This record gives sequence, structure tokens and C-alpha cells, in this order.
Amino acid sequence: EIMPSLVGSEMCIRDRYNNPPRRGGHGAGRPVEKSKDFKGTWIKILKYNKKLSYAMLCAVIFSVAATIFTLIGPDKLKDLTNTITAGFMTGVDMDKVFNIGITLVILYASGTVLSILQGQIMAVVTQKISKNLRNEISEKINRLPMWYYNTTSTGDILSRVTNDVDMIGQSLNMSVGMLISSVTLLLGSVFMMFKTNVLMTVTAILSSLFGFAIMMIIMGKSQKYFKRQQKHLGEINGQIEEIYTGHTVVKAYNGEEKAAEEFNRMNENLRDSAFKAQCLSGLMMPIMNFIGNFGYVAVCIVGAVLAMNGKISFGVIVAFMIYIRLFTQPLSQIAQAMQSMQSAAAAAERVFEFVEAEEMENEDDKTGKVENVKGYVDFEHVKFGYKGSDKIVIKDFSVNVKPGQKIAIVGPTGAGKTTLVNLLMRFHEINDGVIRIDGVPTKDMKREDVHSLFCMVLQDTWIFEGTVRENLVYCTEGVSDEKVKEACRAVGLDHFIKTLSHGYDTILNDQVNLSQGQKQQLTIARAMIADKPMLILDEATSSVDTRTELQIQDAMDKLMADRTSFVIAHRLSTIKNADLILVMKDGDIIEKGTHEELLARKGFYADLYNSQFEQAS
Repeated sequence: EIMPSLVGSEMCIRDRYNNPPRRGGHGAGRPVEKSKDFKGTWIKILKYNKKLSYAMLCAVIFSVAATIFTLIGPDKLKDLTNTITAGFMTGVDMDKVFNIGITLVILYASGTVLSILQGQIMAVVTQKISKNLRNEISEKINRLPMWYYNTTSTGDILSRVTNDVDMIGQSLNMSVGMLISSVTLLLGSVFMMFKTNVLMTVTAILSSLFGFAIMMIIMGKSQKYFKRQQKHLGEINGQIEEIYTGHTVVKAYNGEEKAAEEFNRMNENLRDSAFKAQCLSGLMMPIMNFIGNFGYVAVCIVGAVLAMNGKISFGVIVAFMIYIRLFTQPLSQIAQAMQSMQSAAAAAERVFEFVEAEEMENEDDKTGKVENVKGYVDFEHVKFGYKGSDKIVIKDFSVNVKPGQKIAIVGPTGAGKTTLVNLLMRFHEINDGVIRIDGVPTKDMKREDVHSLFCMVLQDTWIFEGTVRENLVYCTEGVSDEKVKEACRAVGLDHFIKTLSHGYDTILNDQVNLSQGQKQQLTIARAMIADKPMLILDEATSSVDTRTELQIQDAMDKLMADRTSFVIAHRLSTIKNADLILVMKDGDIIEKGTHEELLARKGFYADLYNSQFEQAS
């Protein structure tokens, strides 16, 4: 049900534009907040799904416990070393050595088991968060106004659903557990070192402070490049999707070179931002390794001096050699986790920007409804301009349509014909005036109730991967096989379908080539099967040949019988029998009447009609 291009796709509507499910779960109904920074974004990520907080708490506890067991190990190893060195002269106490050894095995084994459990829990948590994000994006798509898709490319939206959500999941899985265990290990090792020897602890800390400072500076510099990286990734996905969709036109106009230049420009932007982000963040690990080795050397030197002066035992040096590794290791892990978290924050900002975008007005309180539809449609002084533009497309449109009338809307390109039917369907909201259906203003009705009154066949066809029957029936319930076949026979499609490998059960995909005309026939049959009270046709026969058009026109005449119908057509010969022809120009009705009446006036319509035959001759 993800349909971001409804305005350019024919459909039989079972939408959730009007009252989308607003469950109390993953973010539904949250107040709109704009993530501004790294910290704010991560707070939002962690708060995203409260249902998973207990699982995450368990993972944190397991991670902390595993780290504590790891920290206790060197202290026991110190006792083991001292026991062995003390027994060089008098004999080693093997029972004590055995007991300490068993204790060490239990500690390390327990730590390993808890670490595995923590990893499994975080894997489940992150995948559920990714699933919930994808679900919310799917629902959000159906709650966004149509103008949003006029300003955002399809490829960029797809990138948010796939690349950005995957980045969040992977980073959560990698960074959260690592960060918790690393911080615990860092603090715990400092505590154990202070407990063992203060002077050597101070030496270890001073030698590592420099690494902390460098890490914070690098993080501050690299975050902006991670944001650019995700932004440029979305842009390049949009360009690839656009060029691939129109690859026939690109080839026909020899546009390969220009398309390649544009791709190379975007690819270079992505390479530059990704290089800078990865290069800066990649400095952290080598620097942390150097600081760790430097601290290790410092501790060894200080420990040797203290041991030579008899102030510490050899076991203390052994313990500190392990503790300094445990102390510096988290620095590298923290650097790696922060790098991963930066990528997640950059991706999350794009995802939250989408799910927090301005939605269509909630219509739970609207009670207007049309019962026993007759088909009266009234436009009264309708004005409309697209959001973000000062230009008024429909200036002052008024017309009264009676039940069962066939209303043809004609006019030059850009006159506002398609915009008019989009307003009738409430794909866009009017700026002023009112549209009524059987006396009920459409603004007082829920969008889904308005949509349920119309079948709609657009110039741009929409076929999804599924069987022929599924494409024909789409969302209409209780349709018999005979009704499906009858509709296909009416539009001249039944014979072609029977020639397919599995007839009506043939899967429509890349391996089944349908011509544009056949797709148009299928979508017209879909509208006939839906059998709604009113009908909208926007250049519905523009992609079929003349013979098929006559066959379809006969079927459409039967479909439009006793139905209020709105027909947009450029081929004026197809709307001669319309009950009322509205001639539009620059957003206004400049002429209206029947075909004969308009020809007799010898006005704009007559010029349009006669020009077609002049061009044909």
C-alpha cells in the first residue's frame, strides 16, 4: 500500500489518506520535534520504542556484568602470580593455584555467556526498531499531502526506507553494546587500578588523556561529513531511479553523456563527503592504539622502578599490564562506537525528518457522508494554488453537474484540467470556495469517503507485480471470475490474457511485456470492476489505437451510463456525445455547452476542434 505517486497513477482506492492508523506504538501521534544535533537525535532513537526498553535494559545489565567479570580476572591473576612466585623457595601451593584457576575459568566463561546473550538481545532489539521505522514510514507515506511528493524525489524517499533505516539498525547493533561495555570496562579498570596502586594508575591515566582530547576533536569535525554522506547518498539514489525509469527517453535523445555527467557529479560529491567522514573517523583507531601502547610502556617503566625499590610485588606489575590493556582497549572501542553512532545519527535525522513531516489534517471528527449517491456535483467559486507557490492555478471555477451527466473538460496544456479532478478527489485542498457532492461539502467528508465515490483512470498507468487477476481486482472485494472476464472482454483484453502462459494467473513482472495500450486497457477494466457511483477519466484512451479506442469507448459508454462522469480529453472527437463540455483556459471556464453549441459559437472550442482536423489533413 505504499503509493507515493497516486496523482500520476490510476487506482481503485483503498487508501488511508483520511484516517491512517494511529496506534499508540512506534511513534504514532508523537508531537513533531526536529532533531537538531547528534545528542538530540540519539535521545530520540533510544526513546523511539518504549516497548523495547526492558530488553535494552537487560542487554545493558548483561554487558555490565560481563565486563565486571572481565575486570575481576586480573585481580585474581595477580593473586595467582604472587602465589606462584612466593612458592619458588618453599614450594608452590597447588591447591590454592587450582582454586584460583577454577575461579578464573568461571569468571571468564560467565563473562562470555553474558556477552553472547547481550549480543543476541541487541540484535533482536535493533531489528525490531528497524521494522518499526519501516512500518512508520510506510504509514507516513499515506498520511503526507500530495504536494510533498512534488518536492521530494522517489529515489530519496526509497533511500530513507532502505539505506538510512539499515544504517540505524546496523549502528545500533554494533555501537550500543560496544559503548556500554567499553565505558564499564574503562571505569571499572580505573577503579581496579586505583585499588591496586595509585601511582601507576595516575601514570596510566595521564598517558591516555591526550587520546581523549584528540578523539573529541575528530568527532566534532567528522559529524558534518557523515550528514553530507547520507544526504548525497539519497541524491544519487534519486538520480539513478529517475534515469533508470526513463532510460528509453534518455537513449532516444542521446542523453547518456549528460546523464553520466550528472551521475559523476553526484558520485563525486558522495565520494568527497564519504572520504572525509571515513578519513577523519579512521584516524581514531590508529591514534588510540598509539596512546594505548604509550600507556603500556609508561606503566611498565614505572612498575619496574617501583618493583626494584620493593614498593610493589611482581604480581602487581602483571595485573597492571592487563589493566592498562583493559583501560586503553575501551578508548579504541569507544572511538569505533562513536564513529558508528555518527553514521546512525546522520541517517536517523533523515528518517525522523520524513516521519515528522507535516501531515494532512486528521479527520476523525468529520461526519459528512453521502448516502444513496445520486451524483450531484457542484463547484462554487473554487480557487486553488499549489503549496509554496504564489501562482493561482484555478482562479474562480463554478459549475453545477447533474446526476448521470457526462462532463468533458477540455483546454490547452496547463489550463488546470487534471488539477480540477484532483481537487474533486481531495488530493489537494482548495484555497477558497466549496465543492459539494449531493449537497455535502467534500471538506466536511473524510477523504476515504470521497475516494470511495469515484473510479479513476489516469493517463499514467500503474501495474504492480502480481497476477493479472490481482491487478484487475486490486482492492475490490467479492469479485467473481466471471465479472473479471466480462470487464476484460468489454475492453478487448480477454483474448490477449488467454494467450499468456497462465492466463489470469500470470504474474505481471519484467518477464511479461505489456504494451502501454494493454496496460491502459487493464486499468480501464479495473475501474469497470470497481463499479463506483461516479467516474473520472483523464486521457484514459490516449495510449490505444483507433480500433481499440472505439471498442473501449463503447465499453466506457456502458460504464458511464447513469453515472456522473468527468472526462478529460485532448482528442475532442472522443467527447462529442458529452452532456456538457467545459472549456478551460488559465484556470477559468471560458466556454461551456454541448459539442454542437460550442461549434456554433465559433469560439475557442471551435478553434481547438477544427485545428485537430487541419493538423490531421
